[in-house]
Amino acid sequence: MTAGESGIVESDWADSTDITVNWGDMDSLGHVNHSVFARWMETSRMKFFSDIGIMNLYESSNIGPILAKIEVDYKAPVIFPDVVNCKTSVSRIGRSSFDMAYVIRSSNQENKIVAVGKVVCVLIDYTSGKPVEIPDTLRKSILGIKE
Repeated sequence: MTAGESGIVESDWADSTDITVNWGDMDSLGHVNHSVFARWMETSRMKFFSDIGIMNLYESSNIGPILAKIEVDYKAPVIFPDVVNCKTSVSRIGRSSFDMAYVIRSSNQENKIVAVGKVVCVLIDYTSGKPVEIPDTLRKSILGIKE
């Protein structure tokens, strides 16, 4: 395998989400507003969270992720109409936090990378507001380890 434009081997991405660009995503300058890229990352992240069971953990225990940091590096503007593909994967797992990497590509731009991003998530107990250690079952699910 070879690393793509993003520097990450394409098969390493845990989740891939196609997202339709809406007219309302555009700003007065004629391109998709910067904040929409963060929303696309959120859409991909929440799909991944659902897939790995983190939302079930939240519903059963009030323990879940909170966003501690977000970074977006914009590579090219996106214009309506388009469909973007947002790939995400966990790039680091710590005791109570983990990083997620993102790559967003534009269909109209021959799947060129239009943005890359990173978030830091912390697993917290929403009752106490304190970080908690990532349970082994969730850690295995994040890593794609089947039991």
